[in-house]
Amino acid sequence: MFTRNSLKRSRPATILVCLLTAWSTSMAQAPTTSRPQQEEVVRVYTDLVQTDVMVFDKEGRFVNGLTKDNFELKIDGKVRPIQSFEQITAGSRDEETQLAAARGRTVNTTGSTPKRVVPLDRGRTVFFYVDDFHLDASGFNAARKLITNFIDKQMGQNDSAAIASATGQIGFLQQLTDNRAVLHAALNRLSVRTYTVTDSDRPSMSEYEAMLIDNDEMDVFEYFVSETMRLNRGMTRDQAAGIVNGRAHSILNQAAQFNTNTLGGLERLVRNARELPGRKVLFLLSNGFLIENRRSDTTSRLQRVTSAAGKSGVVIYSIDTRGLATDKGFDASVERNFDPSGRLQRSTQGETFATQDGLNALARDTGGRPIFNTNDFRPGLTEAIKESSVYYLLAWRPDQDQQKSGRFRNIQVSVIGKPELVVRVRKGYFDIEPPANTAKAAPTPNKQAEQNKVVPAKLRETIAAVYPVQEMPILLGLDYYDLADKGPTVQTSIQMPGEFFEFTEQDGKVQAVIDLTGVFFNDKGVPTVSFLERIVTSAPSLEATKGYHRDITYSYPALKLTPGLYQVRVAARDEKSGRVGSAHAWIEVPDLSKKELSTSSLLLGEKTQAMTTNVSVPEDTITPVNLSANHRFRHESNLRFLIFTYNAAPSPTNQQPDIAVQVQVVRDEQPVITAALKRVATEGVPDLARIPYAAEIPLASLNPGRYILQVTLIDRVSKQSAARQTHFDVY
Repeated sequence: MFTRNSLKRSRPATILVCLLTAWSTSMAQAPTTSRPQQEEVVRVYTDLVQTDVMVFDKEGRFVNGLTKDNFELKIDGKVRPIQSFEQITAGSRDEETQLAAARGRTVNTTGSTPKRVVPLDRGRTVFFYVDDFHLDASGFNAARKLITNFIDKQMGQNDSAAIASATGQIGFLQQLTDNRAVLHAALNRLSVRTYTVTDSDRPSMSEYEAMLIDNDEMDVFEYFVSETMRLNRGMTRDQAAGIVNGRAHSILNQAAQFNTNTLGGLERLVRNARELPGRKVLFLLSNGFLIENRRSDTTSRLQRVTSAAGKSGVVIYSIDTRGLATDKGFDASVERNFDPSGRLQRSTQGETFATQDGLNALARDTGGRPIFNTNDFRPGLTEAIKESSVYYLLAWRPDQDQQKSGRFRNIQVSVIGKPELVVRVRKGYFDIEPPANTAKAAPTPNKQAEQNKVVPAKLRETIAAVYPVQEMPILLGLDYYDLADKGPTVQTSIQMPGEFFEFTEQDGKVQAVIDLTGVFFNDKGVPTVSFLERIVTSAPSLEATKGYHRDITYSYPALKLTPGLYQVRVAARDEKSGRVGSAHAWIEVPDLSKKELSTSSLLLGEKTQAMTTNVSVPEDTITPVNLSANHRFRHESNLRFLIFTYNAAPSPTNQQPDIAVQVQVVRDEQPVITAALKRVATEGVPDLARIPYAAEIPLASLNPGRYILQVTLIDRVSKQSAARQTHFDVY
């Protein structure tokens, strides 16, 4: 609970001016307090191949404490020495460094820059891939229910998630985010799409029956030939056999195309995830599909996904959304042919298991597991995220003479002398990746961005990238507010670390030049607002730029945006070095015309100890505080925040709003600070349509790490409530 001095309320009119000071100018420079540090660099060989391994005992518990001497690694049946070995916790701060080292990259582990751009608490990355080519209405509803439950109840405060579909119907919202509103909007775009691979001829032929015919299953073939002759008097056996084979081939060709689209989309999703740090968990939700189709390349596509998953750090868990397996012979909703001999039914009893083969292979071959034959998928999802959070990373050096053959290499890992332990490992990889899938990808803003030919090509390419480019890490903050003289505004705050700039001397001036661009996309991926700036920062001499640690900050207000979801993408390029970086963020502009209780964003700033103890400032004066783009605050400082309440209902008695506020600071889903409910003072507020509330939180009692600030506003007249939350880091 707050003590008397834990939360200091500031006068609304004064703090409004102070926090909005940063919005009066479009560009400013602010020095950081980071001191140059001796950088530790991790370097390893660049020709190693790595794979992640999970080991469980009979009770399904992860086996800790193993060393590389406990493992035997075989590639194509040949024992290979393990060159490096790590036990890694997924989502931890150290995971990216450990993985990068094992993959042969150079990693800065103690320099000032990662401390300023990497969250103190990393979360998990979770993908949901909805196979809507192979989902019926029941399976779709099960998938939707499961994803909704994850978003609302299981998603951690630092987790990121994405929802993708095989048909691409989610469109621009098919993106990785920690914004629950975006995930719900993406899920709402999913609808049932019925794709059938049967034909209108009689007797009806299913995809599985077509596959059996193509695989020379004589009982099924003879049944369809005899039935075709019975339904077409005068038809010869050869004619009937030709029709049956033709129907089977046509159905299988249709099915092959659906499989290609499903696995092609999955492969793109997995490959793109390589740009993301750490291990990723992917849940494939499907009613299953057949892989023993000789008219498709499904088997090779499964290998491509497996190989790509290994190189991207993706573990797949397949969920059969049909739930508990049932016998179709007793399902009144499924059309069945008249079969008094029972030969057709006997031959098709393995259909359910056959359609699970692909799901099973994708899961087990990537180190995950299938979740089958259950109507409650929530425990399986929870267990999957938990069990994949710790793993061993093994790296080895392949034979040089085999690295260019383009073969799919099989991986086997076992724990020596412990046959009772269950080892989950990726089953293989291509030593040379096959050509990238050229099937049509989900929509991106690339085409719209390219229409603006004024923007340099490199910046257009960076803006259009699926994930932010971290070659030059930049920070992006978005704040929504509505003021009487400006209307709805989204303030974009950008912070670029100066140590990534390259200075040159020309005409007696020492300068670094940065090209900066930003685009506001609506939820359809259509650009609505954009800006392009050239920023020049100067230094007194080239010698002075050594160990340069001054940040460039830039602010851009987008005015009068219509209500809805927006994604802002910004990209920056250093003119001299060509180094680029980008950042993405989402924000929602509420519709105030609905007269429902709503709020601005939580506007954060930092009040340092120097501001607090400045004896030359009168005690009742509020010192100016600029908005923070990075939401990172010193342990010894105070966090200052401001929020506006819109559409508060007036009381019938005195025409004054009655708003109560509660403030919480949360970490790892647990509140660490909770303020008592208190009334928001409205005396002296000139515009009761926009009621500000501001306060300060001393951070000295909080351990370093990432926190969530949540402010809940309750209109006690209209009985409505609205809540806003945002993250901040204490260091």
